[in-house]
Formats: sequence, structure tokens, C-alpha cells
Amino acid sequence: MSLHKHSLSVALLVAGTMSAFGQDAYVGNNPAQRKPGTSIRVELIGDSTQTDNAGYGRGFCANLMPQIDCLNMAKGGASTKTYRELGLWDRALATKPDYMLIQFGHNDMESAEHNDRQVPIDVYEQNLRNFVTEARSHSIKPVLVTPLTRRYFQADGKIHSDLLNHAAVMKRVATDMHVSLIDLQSESIAYLDSIGETAGSKLGIAKKDAQGKTVPDKTHLNWQGSYVFGRMVAVDLGDVVPALKKFVRPQAATLPAEGQLAMRVIQQQPFKIVLTGDSTVATEGGWGPGFCATLTSNVACVDVAMNGRSTKSYIDEGLWQKALNEKGNYYFIQFGHNDQKPDPKRHADADGLYAENLRRFIHDVRAIGAIPILVTPLSRRNYKDGVLVKDGLEEYAASVRKVAAEEKVTVVDLFSVSQKYLSGISQEQADTYDMVGHPDEKAENASAAKPDRTHLNDKGKALFGRMVADNVIRIQVELGPNVNGLPDGAMAVLQASPTDGH
Repeated sequence: MSLHKHSLSVALLVAGTMSAFGQDAYVGNNPAQRKPGTSIRVELIGDSTQTDNAGYGRGFCANLMPQIDCLNMAKGGASTKTYRELGLWDRALATKPDYMLIQFGHNDMESAEHNDRQVPIDVYEQNLRNFVTEARSHSIKPVLVTPLTRRYFQADGKIHSDLLNHAAVMKRVATDMHVSLIDLQSESIAYLDSIGETAGSKLGIAKKDAQGKTVPDKTHLNWQGSYVFGRMVAVDLGDVVPALKKFVRPQAATLPAEGQLAMRVIQQQPFKIVLTGDSTVATEGGWGPGFCATLTSNVACVDVAMNGRSTKSYIDEGLWQKALNEKGNYYFIQFGHNDQKPDPKRHADADGLYAENLRRFIHDVRAIGAIPILVTPLSRRNYKDGVLVKDGLEEYAASVRKVAAEEKVTVVDLFSVSQKYLSGISQEQADTYDMVGHPDEKAENASAAKPDRTHLNDKGKALFGRMVADNVIRIQVELGPNVNGLPDGAMAVLQASPTDGH
């Protein structure tokens, strides 16, 4: 793909809703409302190494009995400073947990980059003390957790952690303030030293180096790693808080089918992706072909999106059942362009039938043992006075994000990232992605001369297909090794993800 020269000279990060991974861990008007049948709420407060999708969060919760409402409020990239600045601390307090497991350090640690999230060690200590004091003032029992070690093996075959100072500070705070402490730093080092580098690397996800080669990520965890270290934290919680010991499962939780699939996928065993949606996904004028082109040879990528369809007509015409019959392992689902049209055969209100249909898609995909991934609608490319025009797709994108939060499903926020990209270029530049002669455009626009600013030519398919690939691997992390190459420089727009931070 040639590099388009414009004002976006570096990759842009778009803040997004990652509801399934802690950034929006509760939904609704009453954050204090607990899961039915639970008597105690335990909450995770921390960074990416605690999140469900890149840390030990899902494994921790899986190792607690059903009487525990386990709520993950961790956020990728967060430090003791930014967790408060982003309003996440106030939101966590508002959920009124009984216990908070507080773990920070990875992103507080100062580096040569001097990121805004980083703080001196004395500020880190004071921030921890403030969290403890404020939690107690809300009748919440804090539990401090020293940071999970990075898997930094050295020539002697042992872990050489860069987080020892932060662990020592957390221990001091726990002693001074009489707070229960889980020393995950020491325990994770001891465990990794015992199994060695080869086995330890199998607990992590992968990332890309500067040349686009897949290499081990020494910070974040895959499903197996989550269940190993999540079990460790759950058992330790029962030990340091005796009142909770009876709520820790007596036997270690085993990976569910979804986790087993994810482990096969991260190992690049054969699997199948099915793309569903409208013409902006379909082979003739959508991002589907560009997305499939990024995938490694072990992945079968089937695009069954159809021109002119909405969530309603896709179901009514039997197309959704045909998609399920493909028996894919992952289903990408993107609709909206035709749901917003007044045609009664296709129309579905964003917060009504459209949302209901998305939930049906999710439930149907899960029923066949596959993993649903929602994609917000691709932006149209119309400008007025140099500004990208709003055309109602915002409501449908918001509905997708809401449903994803409620159903705990990965969402690729293509609407936001495509809008961010398009807002940095002109109408003339955006028109270089326009398709000519798409049948939907011919049917709906009387003027044959009118530019088609909805559908994509080959250049557009490659750009936006790459955009979907680059973002989904940041969230559905096991897919990472199955995507070739790197984001394309100035055109890369990335949504916030649980793997942010180090």
C-alpha cells in the first residue's frame, strides 16, 4: 500500500470503549447493583496485567465461587496517576465493592520516554496511600498486590525483574497502613524461575517487532497465563483474607472452550474467520478483501457480507443462517448503513431492533462455540467546508459499543478510527478511495456522476481492511500472530486497548 502524504504523520490512538476488558466494566444506571445470587463483590483495580484480555483478570475471577461478584475495573496503560485522572478511581468507588485488589507499577515506572502516566517512586507511594485511605473511607477493604513480574529472563536462566523497587514500596505501604498484601511479584518470579524461559514464554501473547516479525510479549498474558497467575492471586487472596478463603475454588479452574480455541489460534493452528455485514464489508466494495489479505495462510477467511442488507434483512432472507452454517471460529459482524434507511424491509432503530439483532447474532455465534466480534460501521466520506459530515451512523456505532459492553464482546470501533483518519485528510484525498459503479450506489442515486463515498475501491479495501486487522489484534489478542506485517505508518489509527502500557 502506498503511503498517503498528509497531516497524520504518526499512528493515532483513539480512545474507545473496551467494555469486555475493564475500561467499562459495568453497564447501567446503578453501578452498585450486583450480579444476582452474589453476596460479596471483589474488584480488580490496576493496569493491563490485571485486565481480562491481556492479564490475569479472567483467570482470577474463574477461580472464585459463584457467590462472588468479580468485577474487573483494570485498564490497559493505567498508572496510579492516570487511573485517577481518567475518572476510573471514582467509578470504581461508585461500584461499592467489599474488597479492592489494587495493583500498579508497570506504567508508573519512569523511563527515558517520560510518559505523562509515569511518576517518581515517592509519588507512586503517596498515590497508593491515598487509594488505601479513600477505599477505607468508603467502607471498602483494600488488598495490595505487588506487580506481576515481566518475563525478563537473562543468561543465567532466571528472571531479572525491573519492578523490585515498586514491589518494595507497596510492601512498605501495606505494613505501615496494616493492609493485606499479596506479593505477586515474588511469587510470579519464583514460579517462572522454576519452569524456565521456554515454558514461561508460552504463558504470554505475541507482538510485532520493528520489522513486523512476531515475537514474544514479555508483559501480557494469554488465556493459559491468565489462568496460571489468576489462580495464584485467588489462592493468595484466600490466605491473606481468611473470610474469603471459602469462596476460592478448591481446584484450579480449567480453560473453557473459548480459551482452548484461543490457545490453538495463538499457536497458529488452522481456524476460520467469517465476515458478515453489508456492502461496506462485502467483497465487491467493502473492507473484507483487504482484511482477509492481511491474514496468514493457516486462516480461512470467508466473506459472506451482502450488498444492501441490514441486520433485519440479513436475518429475514436467511443469510444469517447461511453464515452460521459456515461453522467459523470467529464471526465479524458489521451493519448499520442500511438499518438507518427508511425502507421498512431493512430499517431497524439503533437502540431498538438493531440492538436486539446484534444480541441475537452474539448469542447464535456463541451457541455454535464460536467467538463474535462486533465492528462499528465504516464511516462515509462526505465533507462540508472541510469537515467530515455527520450522517446518523454515530447512533448505530454507539449502539454497537453499548451492546458489546453489555454482552462482554470484543468491539472493533471502525467508525471511530475511520472517522479519525478521514478527519485528517481532505475530500479530494478521501475520494481516492471511492468505488465507481457499485450496484447499490447505482440503485439508490439517480445521478450516475455523483461520487460513491460509501463503497471502496481496491486502495480503500486495503486501507480499511488493514485498519480492522490492526485493531482487532490489540483486543482479541490471540489473533496477533495470524496477521502479517505492521500498521501502515501514517495511515495507522489505533483504538485504545487492554494491551496498552508495558
